[in-house]
Amino acid sequence: MDMVKQWVWYDWIMLGLRLITSLSLILTTIRFQEGLALPLWIVIFLEIAAFSIPWVCLQLNYKYYLFTEILLFGGLCIHLTSLFPEAYLTFLVSAFLTAANSAHQSYRWTAPATVFILPGVFHMVAPSNGYWFMVTYYGLAYVMGFAFHLLIVNHRQNTTIRKQNKVLEQYMSQIERITLAEERNRLSRELHDTVGHAYTSIIMGMETLRSELATDTGTQRLDSLLELGRKSIEEVRSYLHQMESAQQSLSLVFSLQKLGDEFQEHAQVDVNFSAYGEEYPLSRQAKMTFIRCLQESLTNAVRHGQATGITVTLQFGQQYTRLEVQDNGRGMEEWREGFGMNAMKERAMNLQGQVSVYTKPGDGTLVVCNLPRPAEKADELIRLLVADDQPFIRESLRTLFDNCPDLNVVGLAEDGEQAVDLCGPLQPHVVLMDLDMPHIDGAQATKLIKQQWPHIRVLILTTFQDTDQALDLLRNGADGFLLKSAALLELADTIRLVHRGGTLIDQEMSHKIFEKFDGSIQSPQLKAAADYELTAREVEILQLVAKGLRYKTIASKLNLSDGTVRNYASSAYIKLGVHNKEEAYQKALDIGIIH
Repeated sequence: MDMVKQWVWYDWIMLGLRLITSLSLILTTIRFQEGLALPLWIVIFLEIAAFSIPWVCLQLNYKYYLFTEILLFGGLCIHLTSLFPEAYLTFLVSAFLTAANSAHQSYRWTAPATVFILPGVFHMVAPSNGYWFMVTYYGLAYVMGFAFHLLIVNHRQNTTIRKQNKVLEQYMSQIERITLAEERNRLSRELHDTVGHAYTSIIMGMETLRSELATDTGTQRLDSLLELGRKSIEEVRSYLHQMESAQQSLSLVFSLQKLGDEFQEHAQVDVNFSAYGEEYPLSRQAKMTFIRCLQESLTNAVRHGQATGITVTLQFGQQYTRLEVQDNGRGMEEWREGFGMNAMKERAMNLQGQVSVYTKPGDGTLVVCNLPRPAEKADELIRLLVADDQPFIRESLRTLFDNCPDLNVVGLAEDGEQAVDLCGPLQPHVVLMDLDMPHIDGAQATKLIKQQWPHIRVLILTTFQDTDQALDLLRNGADGFLLKSAALLELADTIRLVHRGGTLIDQEMSHKIFEKFDGSIQSPQLKAAADYELTAREVEILQLVAKGLRYKTIASKLNLSDGTVRNYASSAYIKLGVHNKEEAYQKALDIGIIH
């Protein structure tokens, strides 16, 4: 019944022709039963079998249909022609249907068998029928069937093109919507980090001048300027709030379900969405990652997998938020990642998550996106030390973090030397480290802090995207690299992530680091790594795994958390196509990553 539901007009036409031919043949057989060599019920049974068996085979495979049609129906027509010479006309409809259902190289044998061989057999059993006369009849029937086949192919191609166009239109609509949202986010961050930050610095600077103003007039002017500054920054914040798109205020469940419903409407594919667990707040970047992952997975399922049904599952777990997209498409023998899939994986890795794809011919494709659950703000008070040579920046950060109840600034350092000195008595959880500072710069201070207090996390905050310095800092133990242009919410989420043991690099900075890494590949080891898209950190962890080290030992050696090491190792295993340490060691040995 599922097959019948998918039939279109040409399937019903062919079934109608076959039914009319079979019924007329049965009625004619009953009318002339006196001339039959076999009992009537046997002939009728053969006629029903010659009608039904080839048609059932056609629903399974067109090659099975061609064989059974020519053998069964052709054999029945030969028997009837031997008794009634005019019965050869019955096979004309069969010749038409054979040509209509032939494809690819099957024409090479169905055409000669239908047009030349069977007429020859008919002529042998009934010499009164002219051979070339029958060849002409069957040739015309076969040509008409071939023309009907071309009409079917054209209709199918047009249907496919229409479906693909609908998918592309929906995809472009989503791209436009997401691009607009991301552009709004960018403008919002730019205003927040330029105008808003400038106002905050001005207000803090004027507050520090209050004690130096001796006259009442000066104090009044200062109060007036402070009031103007506070009023202006409130106006900026109201503009930022108005600039945020309505999509950002929607829950993740509602956004994904709406995306699935829109795709189902435009692409005419069944999309079943389910959500499990209690939804908890996610960052803007995490929401956008899940939305892009679902969008790309739905589009790939229809465009490449020819799927007719897609199941989407969103699960809010204690440790991870998990999105699964399973389709019933044709699957692939070997998965090939395009630009969209690479972008999805990069988004997830920037949030310490992972995107995995499982596919097999005939079993469809499963896309899984895992992102770590954000830490609850009230779980623990995170102690912060801010190191920056600009007093306005230090005070501004302190003021901004006052709005985050789980972030507590316990100390301010004006250079790297003071930051190292304060780490001992204050024991902060996270140090926000500027780079360009007098006496001891941020890079040297980070190295000294990591040598004395490995448990203290260091998050680099800088204005410039210096990839050489970033690589050096990561080698010396820095736990994150973020530009000062980051929004407060992004900065706060990054601090919480780094405090939990994660490592995060600003997306624009990571692009440049990977480009520099790819451009500097010289050795066969790194060339082999590049072939499998392995990052420098994944190669380093593979090499340590090959030495027999445990994940906890590797984490301690690299100043990373155990979970972060496992994430890197799991990502490397997926890229290498292996499942465990032993297979990874052998594969890395074979391709030359380790020796």
